[in-house]
Amino acid sequence: MRKTLHLEKTIYGQNDLTVPEAPQIALAGRSNVGKSSLLNRLAGRKQLAKTSSTPGKTQSINLYRVDPSGYYLVDLPGYGYARRSKEERARWAKLIERYLTGNERLQGVAVLIDCRLPPQQSDLDMVGWLRAEGVPVLGVLTKADKCTQRDRQAQKARWAALLGGQAPVLFSSVSGMGFEELWRLFDQAVGLADTESAAPAQRQETAQDA
Repeated sequence: MRKTLHLEKTIYGQNDLTVPEAPQIALAGRSNVGKSSLLNRLAGRKQLAKTSSTPGKTQSINLYRVDPSGYYLVDLPGYGYARRSKEERARWAKLIERYLTGNERLQGVAVLIDCRLPPQQSDLDMVGWLRAEGVPVLGVLTKADKCTQRDRQAQKARWAALLGGQAPVLFSSVSGMGFEELWRLFDQAVGLADTESAAPAQRQETAQDA
């Protein structure tokens, strides 16, 4: 059965930080890594998550309910965007940290990484912090369509070593590469067994990118 996403709640500050009693997977990444485009592709809706040419636009925690599975994808504010004020970055960091720590419903954090770039310090810091906190890390290499097959495989191997042996998913919001694999990864993280994650059209797109 094909999944879709529905924006259920937006959290702007610590006073609003209450989360549903359901499994959650957070999405974290640099401000221009393509989180909104990824969410739109997974949802099959172009305007569910607002995209912008201005990095750092997302200033809230957005909770998307996955139907019909019943768990949540939680879009965190992007990190690593220096043009935001120090006060804003500190406020976002505090909000993100509070969400990530002590959240018994959090089943993992998908760290989105730009496939075109060498490992960035902000990504390494996030992965290191999550692993130190005992939070499962799910690696996702975005914009994979913009890399050659050779570069994609090299980046996948490089990040597998940095992620403790777990190979990241190669994903493209443009072509659909990795669509089914990413849904399977999320389903497994929240304890769902074999589920159909994509419509036939999505399977065809993925096959074309293989």
